[in-house]
Amino acid sequence: MYDVIIIGGGPAGATAAIYTARANLSTLVLDKAPGAGALALTHKIANYPGVAGEISGKELLDTIREQAKSFGAAFETTSITAVDLEGETKMVFTPEGMYESKAVIVATGSKGRNRMLPGEEKLLGRGVSTCATCDGAFYQGKEVAVIGDSEEALEEAAALTKFASKIHFIVPRPDLQGVDGFPELENTVYLPKTRPLEIVGESKVTGVKLKTASGEEQLLEVDGVFVFLSGSKPGTDFLEGQVPLDEAGFMELDAFMQSSVPGVFGAGEVRRSPVKQAVVAAADGAIAAMAVDKFIHRRANLIPQYK
Repeated sequence: MYDVIIIGGGPAGATAAIYTARANLSTLVLDKAPGAGALALTHKIANYPGVAGEISGKELLDTIREQAKSFGAAFETTSITAVDLEGETKMVFTPEGMYESKAVIVATGSKGRNRMLPGEEKLLGRGVSTCATCDGAFYQGKEVAVIGDSEEALEEAAALTKFASKIHFIVPRPDLQGVDGFPELENTVYLPKTRPLEIVGESKVTGVKLKTASGEEQLLEVDGVFVFLSGSKPGTDFLEGQVPLDEAGFMELDAFMQSSVPGVFGAGEVRRSPVKQAVVAAADGAIAAMAVDKFIHRRANLIPQYK
């Protein structure tokens, strides 16, 4: 049982972890792909307060995370398969098992997509997946496609090498974001500068229509498709039916980053904000963390962490 579980380890989640851990709250941060967030993929930052000169997003994020760890926060790399947030004890389910806490801060950013590929929604769960660690075992000895351009997609492809006979790694960009070159993976063929057009199949996936780097269209026959494309939609799909979301999927939060569900908070780009900046996300994380401290200890007011 943790005091707080933070879902997402970007600037909002990692900053929240600094504040909760420093407040002596047992803190666990669950992050699916530490190097795949918007900040981690930013090459140069020159306007983050207190950081002189230019720094990469990854370096800045690593510094924030190390600071959180120095206060006692624990970080785990895993995906979230489900949550149960209604009761006093919050339950977060992952492929490795279930974690419990008194409070949850959702800081999953905005990697979700507003538009799916043709055929993706129809075949979701029937050959289309967004979690290799969850569904990889269903493709033992079969050919699959991975669609993505980030470290997250690479990590998921690596998980599939234990099961699939062949992996077709479809990369719409010339290279993988945040990754040097194309790392060698067993049974994997990279297809850079290749755009997915449609996922094909009636009752199950039978292939993917592609436009290759040369502009030619072709059909790639596979048994499964794992999609890890980025976008600008808040990553809150797993909260549906658990926490109030607006029509665009943003969490409905008050000034203290609290949802209407007791013990559930949000921070960063999961809330509707006109400004998308790392420093704003970090500030959200600090507010959410202090609100969690107030919630757990049943205090009347927030306690600022300065003396």
